[in-house]
Amino acid sequence: MPSQQSTLFGADQLGDTTNVEQPERGMPLAARMRPLSLDEVIGQEHLIAPGHVLRRAIEADRLPSMILWGPPGSGKTTLAEVIAHTTRSRFVGMSAVTTGVAELRRVVEDSAKLRRATGQRTLLFLDEIHRFNKSQQDSALPHVERGTVTLIGATTENPSLGVNAALLSRCQVFALYALKYEHICTILQRTLRDSQRGLGDEQLAIDEDALAFIATLANGDARTALTALELIAGLSPLDAAGTRRITLAMAEDALQSRSLLYEKERYHQASALQKSVRGSDPDGAVYWLTRMLERGEDPLYIARRIMVMASEDIGIADSQALLVAVAAQQVVQFVGMPEAVLALTQAVVYLACAPKSNSLGRAYAKASQDVQSACNEPVPLHLRNIPAALMHTSKDSYVYAHDVYAGLSADPCDPLRPPPQLVQPQGYLPESLRSHQYYEPGEHAQGAEASIAQWLARRRVT
Repeated sequence: MPSQQSTLFGADQLGDTTNVEQPERGMPLAARMRPLSLDEVIGQEHLIAPGHVLRRAIEADRLPSMILWGPPGSGKTTLAEVIAHTTRSRFVGMSAVTTGVAELRRVVEDSAKLRRATGQRTLLFLDEIHRFNKSQQDSALPHVERGTVTLIGATTENPSLGVNAALLSRCQVFALYALKYEHICTILQRTLRDSQRGLGDEQLAIDEDALAFIATLANGDARTALTALELIAGLSPLDAAGTRRITLAMAEDALQSRSLLYEKERYHQASALQKSVRGSDPDGAVYWLTRMLERGEDPLYIARRIMVMASEDIGIADSQALLVAVAAQQVVQFVGMPEAVLALTQAVVYLACAPKSNSLGRAYAKASQDVQSACNEPVPLHLRNIPAALMHTSKDSYVYAHDVYAGLSADPCDPLRPPPQLVQPQGYLPESLRSHQYYEPGEHAQGAEASIAQWLARRRVT
């Protein structure tokens, strides 16, 4: 964190605005190479290119409270440090991992004193703001609202899920994107040339394919790329000319596998797999399935997700989909990998090409709403578990459906199947909910559900 901080962090006096010192040589390479000015920042041109709103706000020292949202290594903390270098405001950096309400309260009190005494504003940088609990976020809200501090929050999570709605409504959200391959290459090359903060004085030479391997492995994360380069550079031997050359074989041996980088994006890839299936794109489904498996994902985790898709996105439009999904899970358990790859592939391709319906989820949601909000009515008498001898003497006796329905044994998906005909009307819902319908086939019902929709429409009319 920058050294422009409150008395909590050891600043000599309230409102100290000295520039952040140059990084020490013993610091990790990724920390040493953080840009010190906007012109050094690579990527995020949509926010900080000349003339863009965030750059103008930083240069004018007129920053609104904001949330910087982006993947790891995209430059959130870098922007915070650049702001610390360029702003005339007091800058306080805190992390949600180590900060409590008491510490936050002390910073706010110091900020209020400084504002009254000198008119100087305080920029409060909260790293990993999504890790602040509701109480911590609520404690910051009134001070942000009154302008006692200007909040700069950084998060890798969707702000609408990780930040309280009230606090979020008072902040401008700026989305940062994962750095592109060429951005990572530029950062690596700059590091190899930089003799002050980088590796420029270590007589390093790197083959193009080794540089490309590291940049690809980083997957848009500058911190990962620089950490990998530092590791490889430290292991590189001197050649006869006194140069330490980094080859592709050395890079592959040092970094071993890309699977270590997978964990942070596994849920995004699982989401991409399901959305490809839902969007009826077998090519996308196979790609994301393959990418997850090649990165070391547990095949049983994928099989469970596939079974969820079969009911959530296909349902009774094609009931065979759930059987295919369950069969794939059985293959994973009893046959194992790598042979189970084909069963998983068969499942995602089948599901992607199957007709789609989300009517089961909608039916459950509607019923759940009534269960939560309606009166807890007793079970109707004719549906209760009462001995048959007693029920025969009751005017509310249960009508045994198998005795009175017509066409009950016909194919349920046959559009010509006659609807059930009851000897006398009989309902299966509590009296106050008698008119409610939970299961509604989609307006554009597909597959078997289209036939069921026709049959059900006639059933409900009668």
